[in-house]
Amino acid sequence: MKITIAPDSFKGSLTAEEASQVMANAIRSLDDTVQCVQRPMADGGEGTIDALVYATEGRRLYFDVTGPLGDTITSVVGINGITGEAMIESSSVCGMEQVPESERNPMMTTSYGLGELLLKVLDHGYEQILIGLGGSIVNDGGIGMLNALGARFYDEYGMVLDVYGRDLLSLSSVDLSGLDERLNTCTIRVASDVDNPLTGVKGATYVFGPQKGASELMIQQLDEAMQLYSELVENEIGKSFVYRPGAGAAGGLGFALMVIGGDIKSGAYLIADAVKLEEAIQAGDLVITGEGKSDDQTFYGKAPGYIARLCQNYHTPCLLMAGALDDPDGDLRKLFTDVFSTTDESMPIADQMANASQLLFNQTIDAFKSYLSNQS
Repeated sequence: MKITIAPDSFKGSLTAEEASQVMANAIRSLDDTVQCVQRPMADGGEGTIDALVYATEGRRLYFDVTGPLGDTITSVVGINGITGEAMIESSSVCGMEQVPESERNPMMTTSYGLGELLLKVLDHGYEQILIGLGGSIVNDGGIGMLNALGARFYDEYGMVLDVYGRDLLSLSSVDLSGLDERLNTCTIRVASDVDNPLTGVKGATYVFGPQKGASELMIQQLDEAMQLYSELVENEIGKSFVYRPGAGAAGGLGFALMVIGGDIKSGAYLIADAVKLEEAIQAGDLVITGEGKSDDQTFYGKAPGYIARLCQNYHTPCLLMAGALDDPDGDLRKLFTDVFSTTDESMPIADQMANASQLLFNQTIDAFKSYLSNQS
């Protein structure tokens, strides 16, 4: 029997690589004749670099850049061991985990560091770049990143604006003429885990603003400001991206990356292609995937949902292992062959996170036993 093991990371507790190893160990503890093919996955968010460096036997570079609150942080760039492509995660520069919950405020965060990291990659001679979007704490529409790359933004008095979300509210004019010319000759692929537009009720601010600390008033103000910002930028470049799928990814970074020539695609698709996931699914008998929390977002751009649809193409059973499960109507069972959760209600959440490896090991054993019994 051949099983493809392709989880995303279990955020805050296990990387995708760690989770895949735990699952493989659990299967082998039951039957050491089973061939486990490990394909750690990601969808553009946290874990994208880990998955691709692992799959391609690549390497990592480290750079000091500006963090989401304006302080200096160390961020990582992965180098694809096969293609030489430089790989960046927005979450490693301006990610949710870098700002304590008590300090989350989209008016006070910036994507400036992502622009700095892009410049460092260009300075090192890389012309093929993959940028993963997901798990960001920013909602600045990418003005921080664009500022670092040479763009300038002005208020109604002609004063140069700063690089934070709050500066969108004072925006009156845009000048993109100073953007680094090397952007015209490099190739930027953008991996996104969502397909939201930039503005509106399904846009970056309304959908993702609350988890980044936005109040109802902030949401209204930022969305209106983002609309004006997009109009000014689009008038400058003569193209429209505001309603393109993925423009609202990472607080509008999707939009800004399209402006500088980025080609935005499903992150799960790009990662799956790089790790040769489809070939593994086609050649296998069963797929086991997983993620930290499974809910209705699993259907829209998340790695496990993408994997389940690939499995349906080849009539391959697919089991989902969720750290936490929010699926009161059982909709996920329409997508997956079966769904399991590692949640242990008798344990505090902190203890569950600390014991994530053992809980996943135990639940994988139960899930595999359940699958085998249903086949008999």
